Amino acid sequence: MGILAGHEPEAVLRYFEEIASIPHGSTNTKGISDYCVSFAKKHGLEYYQDKSNNIVIWKDGTKGYEDRPYVMLQGHLDMVCEKEAYSDIDFERDGLVLELKDDILSASGTTLGGDDGIAIAYALALLSSDDIPHPPIEAVFTTDEEIGMLGANALDMSILRSANMINLDSEDEGYLLVSCAGGATAVCELPVTREDYDGIMLTISVDGLLGGHSGQEIDKGRASSNSLIGRLLSYVNRSTDFRLVTVSGGNKDNAIPRASYAVISVRDEVCREKAVNAVNELAAVIANEYHLTDPSISIRVQACTDCESRPMDEASTMRAVHMLRLFPQGVQRMSASIPGLVETSLNLGILKDEGDRLSAAFSVRSSVNSEKDELNDRLMNIMESLSGSMTLKGVYPAWEYNEDSKLQRIMTDTFRELYGREMKVQAIHAGVECGLFADSVKGLDAVSIGPDMKDIHTPKETLDISSVKRTWDYILRVLEKL
Repeated sequence: MGILAGHEPEAVLRYFEEIASIPHGSTNTKGISDYCVSFAKKHGLEYYQDKSNNIVIWKDGTKGYEDRPYVMLQGHLDMVCEKEAYSDIDFERDGLVLELKDDILSASGTTLGGDDGIAIAYALALLSSDDIPHPPIEAVFTTDEEIGMLGANALDMSILRSANMINLDSEDEGYLLVSCAGGATAVCELPVTREDYDGIMLTISVDGLLGGHSGQEIDKGRASSNSLIGRLLSYVNRSTDFRLVTVSGGNKDNAIPRASYAVISVRDEVCREKAVNAVNELAAVIANEYHLTDPSISIRVQACTDCESRPMDEASTMRAVHMLRLFPQGVQRMSASIPGLVETSLNLGILKDEGDRLSAAFSVRSSVNSEKDELNDRLMNIMESLSGSMTLKGVYPAWEYNEDSKLQRIMTDTFRELYGREMKVQAIHAGVECGLFADSVKGLDAVSIGPDMKDIHTPKETLDISSVKRTWDYILRVLEKL
């Protein structure tokens, strides 16, 4: 072992160090997948590897547990690869450089991959043990979770044997995740026609917004730069005619966009002045509306001196403006059964000018599948009314709350016995792989837990080693009861 030598749980941390030494970013999982195959062969365990590099490893129950139902321990092999500007690590070739300070593990200048390398380490430590009592174990390691749960979607679920599933992709010790939203990416496309137009070009920009995760932070009331651009264009249209040249904003459908811009062309100086005044007038109103959630918001209008694109014609301009104003954004419904939980939302994360069409990508989420379908249908109706189109991709089901979950009761009772306090049971407005498994494996009872991790998906990501130990002890105690 390296810097984690002497720390407990020894086997878990040893495997985590080995995992960290293998490049395993999303779409680059062949190496880590083959590592798991070698592990299974070394320990004489039955395994399955598919074309997507998903891995399933089975281990018989120990003495006295042989006839108990299989328990699935599940995590994903890929990690988010982000680094500081000074880091020279090549994520395609290089392992991570681990750093430990006061029981807090991180990686030098990069993401750590605790999400979800610690899940794999937990499972491998159990699979390699010869002195831990446990029921039959089914370790399921999926790929490309971070870019749309692609591995889980590709996995042949019919091979799975488990009645209970413990997903290890949560980041808060003491919390038990029991439900999540389902979702999809809705891509809307609007054909546009362009024409020569001799006018004065202006750039309208919105930036300085806080943004955030479109699932977990959609209820914070933060502004969406893409929605604001649509609002600004509509307001300018009340004051003067213009032609839309281009519009763009955001780069991830599952992130609330922080910056957007549009370029318009107005006929003359009088129209230019009207447009500038309209933008400035509405900018003051918007800044006041969002002064608490987005105090650094900046809305500007200025001359565009290097704009070479041809403007859209009048009809295309109006359809584009109407599209942006008709698009819903944010929370659509709160849960009536779980206080504080967003039930249904959508986020206009990406606006792109594709030349002959405008493209808009939404992340649509709901913990009720019928509401998700209704929202997708609403987007379809908007686009059809404007002679556009809408397609869905990356669809994943909701993981609906199971009030009769025996596994949930065992998890909460065991936590109380170990730590003398209640576990916090929660649902989240984001997608996790449990939804795909619960939807595909009949009767599967699923929960999700994990040790304390902070700032995941950033170079500041940390993993609490003491929490890793407590969570390991908790997992082992739970397995004794299953």
